[in-house]
Amino acid sequence: MKELNEILKIKSKIPLSQATVINIFQTTSWMKDDLLLQLKLYDLSIEQFNVLRILRGQNGNAINLQDIQERMVSKMSNTTRLVDKLIKKNFVKRTICKANRRKVEIMITDLGLDTLITIDPIIDKTEKKITNNLTQDELTELNTLLIKLKNK
Repeated sequence: MKELNEILKIKSKIPLSQATVINIFQTTSWMKDDLLLQLKLYDLSIEQFNVLRILRGQNGNAINLQDIQERMVSKMSNTTRLVDKLIKKNFVKRTICKANRRKVEIMITDLGLDTLITIDPIIDKTEKKITNNLTQDELTELNTLLIKLKNK
């Protein structure tokens, strides 16, 4: 708690629940900044990177916008806007479903796949750097606690 007070430059004691939420927000911001620094070289946001990984997981099959939205890490993202930006970069393509012409399907391109192949080791190294102060057991415990926190 002392470390958090020093970071926030406060002297008064704050409730543990408040300190925990602030600490999680601050940690999230720090992690995002590290990841964004790496993705910036490829003109990608974290959300765009997330969409590319979702599409790669389709193994060459198309997926609709709603299914992408459901799988997004950040549910607040405007999936249509993200996909439009990825189309402009030639990382994904949009097609009309042959079975239902009102349905739009999205598919990753070879350029999108090649870009992920290049980025994957960089992101992996960054994630390992972010978590290198924790043991495997601590990482497992942290994940368990974070899941428990979300299960209200």
